[in-house]
This record gives sequence, structure tokens and C-alpha cells, in this order.
Amino acid sequence: MLYYLFEYLEKQYQVPGASLFQFSTFRAGMAILFSLIIATSYGKRIILILQKKQVGESIRDLGLDGQKQKAGTPTMGGIIIILATLIPVLLFAKLDNIYIILLIFTTVWMGIIGFVDDYIKVFKKNKEGLKGRFKVIGQVVLGLIVGAVLYFHPEVTMRDHNRTTITEQFTVQEVRGKEVKSTMTTVPFLKNNEFDYGDFIGWAGDGAKEYAWLIFIPIIILIVTAVSNGANLTDGIDGLAAGSSAIIGFSLGVFALVSGNVIFSDYLDIMYIPGSDELLVFITAFVGALVGFLWYNAFPAQVFMGDTGSLTIGGVIAVIAIIVRKELLIPLLCGIFFAESISVMLQVGYFKYTKKKLGEGKRIFLMSPLHHHYQKKGYHESKIVTRFWIVGIMLAIATIVTLKIR
Repeated sequence: MLYYLFEYLEKQYQVPGASLFQFSTFRAGMAILFSLIIATSYGKRIILILQKKQVGESIRDLGLDGQKQKAGTPTMGGIIIILATLIPVLLFAKLDNIYIILLIFTTVWMGIIGFVDDYIKVFKKNKEGLKGRFKVIGQVVLGLIVGAVLYFHPEVTMRDHNRTTITEQFTVQEVRGKEVKSTMTTVPFLKNNEFDYGDFIGWAGDGAKEYAWLIFIPIIILIVTAVSNGANLTDGIDGLAAGSSAIIGFSLGVFALVSGNVIFSDYLDIMYIPGSDELLVFITAFVGALVGFLWYNAFPAQVFMGDTGSLTIGGVIAVIAIIVRKELLIPLLCGIFFAESISVMLQVGYFKYTKKKLGEGKRIFLMSPLHHHYQKKGYHESKIVTRFWIVGIMLAIATIVTLKIR
């Protein structure tokens, strides 16, 4: 909103300083500052409201140290993350940008699904919450909408790869080249590392690529569902999901910055995605909200994000990665989420297999998800969280380095 106000003031009255709002980097800085203030200042008030409404976490006895002390801690704290993200975005972002619209929708949609799940757990006293199939349906619907918008919307374009290298003889507009619709994505670590989803059906003959959406949209649905569930599984001990997500968000901000800047993208020889620079405003607000939430979620947690927060941050991360065409980097960038998900699948799969073969189920880990395995080994949760963050930072650095490793 403020972007349009200051744009008007600059054009009509030449107000000094109004032109600053034309720069996405300035608005991004304001967004992260506001999100931090909102999360830390108003977070406490939201926690008090949750306490008053007796929105306390129901803890299952898993035999973990310090577990019983967490009973009654307010949940649904994801509301803090959602508000601290959306308010700065509404204030500072270009609200007619298709990517911003898509991310606002993602935040609200996944927030509603998570809120319903938490509501059933807390107020209906049903520990299972929203039935799994309904969560999956919600994630599939989001993936379907995101995939359809990114494939069919006319404003979702990329620069033609056959571009001219920047020199003083060319203007920025000339260098940008022709904007085209494309299902191209980035394959990390490979030279000429671009891949078109349409190639999956290109063998069918001329015109077959027009039906690339039959491949593209299901892949988007799979990614959104997987990352959202991965974030949900990671939210098991104080500060783990929020801190890990902030690290991932920072890395995606770097990709949005370079992909949306014609000079950076040309220098790094990566896709130039028109309009993706505006993502920086959303991402900084998102990261600020997560860091601000940590003020109350770090050990010992005063509030839990619940599925309201975990499903939302997973969905947002997935959609941002898809928009900047870095979804194939998710297993590396979201390595913490990936490891947590794999640990659960391996644990369940191996238990069922050994029970069928041996008559007695055996386990690979002491407990899954992975962070509970280390709790069972006697590590304090603060140490587990810190070490997972360190691993997350290493993975983030490795992901950013892929911009130059081909």
C-alpha cells in the first residue's frame, strides 16, 4: 500500500525521499524491520490471549526429558508468524505482482488448514487433529493452484536464454531480451544447467510441449506437499523449525535477488525472472517473522507454532523455491526437513517390513523424527537445535554456491 502512496507523492508532488520506495531492496529492509517489531512486540500479547483462551498444547508421553513441563504451553503461535509476515507485505510490497499474490494466498490457505488442525486438537480434544487425508487434499489443492498459475498466467515469464552479454553498448532493456513463457528450471551442479519439464513429453512429437502442464503441475503438487509435511515433522522441539526455516528463507532471498536483477543474472549466467525481485520484500518479512517468533519459541518455549505455523512455513518455502526455479535444490537447501521426513519413512517402513518377515517390528532409530532420536540418546534439546542450525547453515551455503558451480 505504501508503495503506491509514495509513488503517487513522487509523481504529483516530488516529495523528497519518496523515490526510495521504488527500490525493492529498501522496501525489503523496511519489511524485515517491521516484521521483527510486530513479532516481538505483539507476540507477547497474542501469547497472553492464547493463554486466556486456554489454547494449551496437549503432550503425549513419549518418555522424553522435559516433555511433561511443556504441557499447557500455548500453541497456534503460527498466528504470530502469519501476521508478522502479511502486515509488512501488505504495507511495502507491490500487491499487483503475481508472485506476491500467490504467496499471500499460500500463507492464508495453509494457515487456515493448520489452524483448523490445531483447533480440533485443542478445543475438540482430539489429539489426531484434522484427518490426514484432508490435510493432503488441502496441500494438493494449493499445489494445483500454484502450478496452474505459474504455467498459464501471462505475467509468469523468464528471459529468453539467447541473450547478449551486458556491455556499455546495450541498455538494460535491450539486454533483458524477449520475455517468454517457459517450464524451464535449474538443475544444480551441471554445465548448461537448465532443464525444460516439457522435454518429458517432447518425444511425442511437434506440439506435445503444449501439454507440459500435465507433467509440470503434478510435480508442483508433489513438491508443495513434501516440503509442507517436512516442515511439520521438523517442528518437534523448541526453535528447530523456526530457526531452520529462517536459514532457508535467507538463502531463497539471495536467489530471488539475483534472479530478479538483470545485471546479477547476466553475470552469474542464470535465468532472469521478471518481477521476482519483488519476492525479496515477502521473503525478508517472512524471515523477520520467523526470527521474531524465536524470541518466544527458543528454549524454554513460551509458545509453540502448531500446525498453523509449520504447515504455512513449509508451503511458503516450497512456493518461493518453485517461483525462482530452484525447486530441484530443495533436497539440499531443505536438508533438515528432508532428513526428518526420511527418518520417519525409514522407521515406519523398516518396522513394518521386519514385523512381516520376523514377526517382531524393529527400529532403525531410537525414535523418529530424527531430532527425537538424539533426545533419546541424552542430548539436550538446545544442543540438538543448535547443531541442526549449524548443519542448516552449511547446507544453505552449499546451495548458494551452486550459483557458480556448474
